[in-house]
Order: sequence, then C-alpha cells, then structure tokens
Amino acid sequence: MEALGFNIQSLIAQVVNFIILLLVLGVVAYKPVMKMLDERSRKIKESLEQAETVRQQAAAAEDETKQRIAEASREGQEIVNRALKTGDELRAKSKVDAQAETETMLTRARGEIARERDEAIDSVRREFADLTVLAAERVIDRSLDKTAHQELIKEVLEKSDALKKG
Repeated sequence: MEALGFNIQSLIAQVVNFIILLLVLGVVAYKPVMKMLDERSRKIKESLEQAETVRQQAAAAEDETKQRIAEASREGQEIVNRALKTGDELRAKSKVDAQAETETMLTRARGEIARERDEAIDSVRREFADLTVLAAERVIDRSLDKTAHQELIKEVLEKSDALKKG
C-alpha cells in the first residue's frame, strides 16, 4: 500500500484519532447539541400548540361575535318593525280622528247653512208680508185703475229700497 502512497501507521493513527475525536465529540458536543435541539424542538412544539389554542380561541371569539351581531341585527329589525307598526297605527288613528273631525265640521257647517237659509227665508217672508200689507194699504187708498196700480207698485218698491239702504 505504500506504493499507492498510503502509510499504514499513519492511516491507523488517523483512524484511531478519528475514533477518539468521535468519542470526545459524542460526549462533549453531541449530547449538548442533541439536548439543545430537543429543547428547541420542544419549544417549537409548545409554540405550535399555543398558536393552535390561540387560533381556536380566535375562531370561538369570531363565532361569538357573529352571533352577537346577528342577535343585535335581529333585535334592531324588531325595533324597526315595531316602530313601523306604531307609525302605521298612529297614521291610521290620525286619519280616523281627522275624518271624525271633518264630519263634525261638515255637520256643523250644514246646520249653520240651514239655519242661515231659514233665517233668510223668514226675513224675505217678513219683508214680502210687509210689502204686501203696504201695497194693500195703498191699493185700498187709491182706485184700482191700471196706471195707478203700476205707480203704487213702483212707489212701494222705491220705499222698500230706501228702507233697505237706510
């Protein structure tokens, strides 16, 4: 093997040195490195478990928030529906009250119109009666010829206009 450039003693010494180095590294470096890697692996696993727990809590909180929002929305809709119903009831009541008031006013106005009409008719009748009596008095005082009769009517009408103005 020496012809190939290998020195057996040197090769054995290097192999022994390598084995000793492996033993020393195994005792000094491998165990602490493996312990450190195991510790790091444990911390990563704990962090992942904590992250999963936090994710589950966040999902639960999100579900609870969605439920609260849905409940608040439902309650809001109920309040709006009640307000609309109350508004409709008030509008209907106002309409009924307005119709009743309108009917009352119409009845009162019709009664007043009828009373005023009756008073006007009574006034016209009284005036007509007065004019008739006045005309009859004049007719009796004068003769019943046609021209005298027309003059009498004209005179009575002029006096009635004067009475109305005065």
